[in-house]
Amino acid sequence: MMITLQSAAPAAAEGVGSVTNLPVPRFVSMKASEGNVRRGPSLSHRIDWVFKRRDMPLRITAEHGHWRRVEDRDGMGGWVHYSLLSGTRTVLVEQDMLALHARPDANAPVTAALELGVVARLGDCDLEWCQLRSGGFKGWAPKARIWGVAPGELRD
Repeated sequence: MMITLQSAAPAAAEGVGSVTNLPVPRFVSMKASEGNVRRGPSLSHRIDWVFKRRDMPLRITAEHGHWRRVEDRDGMGGWVHYSLLSGTRTVLVEQDMLALHARPDANAPVTAALELGVVARLGDCDLEWCQLRSGGFKGWAPKARIWGVAPGELRD
């Protein structure tokens, strides 16, 4: 009789996730307005805290079955059930009164300013700029002033 045990260790450290075949690490957002963050990838693991911000950007760092190990902008995190996450991309504004420009150019007209900590919907990105939408406003911001997109990531 052969018994095999499945480890609760992360499914993948780099490259692609063994469950989804999607890149790891990658960014997602909170689909739910509240989500338990557990010490390990199952309901039997202790809840360490609760994320309470819908659309908050998170980085997936590992996969195990229906569970994803995530971290927030401060590196805090744990295991969350995949049903609480969305592939919709959002970012966290890291500079108070971050100017949104009409074009990806610092000299372009400013269309709005976002406060520190605002969560915005992520649009297109080139190497240095990303298009953001928040509160009915849309514009381009320097990638270095937001969290939720990789430095070399391109989106269109």
